[in-house]
Amino acid sequence: MHKIVALWAVPRSTSTAFEWMMRQRGDLDCLHEPFGEAWYQGAEPFWPRWQPGDKTTPDLTLESVWDDIRARAEAGPVFIKDFPHYINHMWDAEFLSHFTHAFLIRDPALTITSMHDKWPDFDSAEVGFPEQRALFDLIHALDGKAPPVIDSDDLLENPEGTVKAFCDAVGIPFIAEALTWEPGADTAQYSWWDGGSFHANLKNSTGLHPQKRRYVELADAPARVQHVHRRMKPHYDRLRFHRIRVQ
Repeated sequence: MHKIVALWAVPRSTSTAFEWMMRQRGDLDCLHEPFGEAWYQGAEPFWPRWQPGDKTTPDLTLESVWDDIRARAEAGPVFIKDFPHYINHMWDAEFLSHFTHAFLIRDPALTITSMHDKWPDFDSAEVGFPEQRALFDLIHALDGKAPPVIDSDDLLENPEGTVKAFCDAVGIPFIAEALTWEPGADTAQYSWWDGGSFHANLKNSTGLHPQKRRYVELADAPARVQHVHRRMKPHYDRLRFHRIRVQ
């Protein structure tokens, strides 16, 4: 089986822009949140806000997704971007041993207010920080060393240095040309959620760059959003301590 590089992120963490950069390389079979598709709209959805009548995909399960990933890895190296909370019940040493793990984090003051902007009724179980931290700690314990962690702020401020450090950490070559691209990305071709509406910024982007904030500040957010932030920030702080620091 070839390498399966897994980037474990949280929603609204610039992870799709990172994924788009990985697609520009051309040497990896890149998958967009494959476990998430089954979690949200598989044959038996897991997401807490699911209601009868919501979209489902017959025969799509977390297990069928895993079978597909392994089949792809038999043919060549694979990159997946996904969120740990979709599969926390699947974590065991055998399952985790198939991946080369890395983590992408972002300040929850940014991710949670962005989620609220897109989904005002989001459930705290969709935020993902506790599971991301738990998976990080588990891999750290199993491997005896911390897996690589990228902070979104570092990625956008210094894309070349940060991506090169990521590539070194997961054992793939650094390809500088992948850091930029032509605008007009057809995100609908791989985004299973709502035809890609969550990735509108990516359509007009030309690479990894700092982004101007267009949504509500945490101080102006509803009390519920601020409460979720208070609960999530310690998990972010734990991973941020281990982030890759590029000179």
